[in-house]
Amino acid sequence: MAGFMDRAKEQAQRGLAQGKAKVDDVQQQRAGAELLKKLGGAYYAQQRGSGSPQAVQSALTALESHISVHGDGFLRGV
Repeated sequence: MAGFMDRAKEQAQRGLAQGKAKVDDVQQQRAGAELLKKLGGAYYAQQRGSGSPQAVQSALTALESHISVHGDGFLRGV
């Protein structure tokens, strides 16, 4: 009986770890998409004359930083 409980506990822990990894992945995807959206908004504002090149550069730097840490997987859905 103890062997069964140990296996069940291990499976539950694996399931929790996989679930947490998936949640983390989704959160990073959303963060990347938000940074990309901010870059687009900054670029659009600059092109319309109400934004600055510094705002575009700042948004681009933040996006590149995110990509260097988390990868560019979120770009595949764009």
